[in-house]
Amino acid sequence: MTNPKVEKRKAANLAYIEHQGPYDKVPWEDYIKRLYGWAKEQKVMPGFYPMAIYHDRPETTSPEDCRSDIGITFKGRAKEQAGVKMRKMPAMEVATISHKGPGSEFKNTYAKLADWIEKKGYKISGPPIEIYSKKPEVHGDVTILYAKVMMPINRK
Repeated sequence: MTNPKVEKRKAANLAYIEHQGPYDKVPWEDYIKRLYGWAKEQKVMPGFYPMAIYHDRPETTSPEDCRSDIGITFKGRAKEQAGVKMRKMPAMEVATISHKGPGSEFKNTYAKLADWIEKKGYKISGPPIEIYSKKPEVHGDVTILYAKVMMPINRK
């Protein structure tokens, strides 16, 4: 885990698939294949790193009701198709931290980031975003995830 920091994100086009259900049961492979297939069909330039936006807090929302958007950024003009939706992600300031470890440790990463945001006098202004920098690696029965966790922030 690295130390948190603040970054500016440029506005970007997002192609995404909406998912409802437990965050640890998202059919990643399927969604990512569909998104990159869509980008190829639409002749747009996809971003390198897939991402997920998590709309609900698993501490307060039942797993079946948790909503997430699995997406990729892209450049070019495209149409929504076959369950792939599009929207503009606004430019934003985010607090960010790197996560490397099993999914079960995300809560620690999120706690460290939320704590840092609070101490620095920011407030969270939108749902968390995870950008996956490389494919998960399986070591024995543990899957190691590589993600950059970002929380949109504003000054208090």
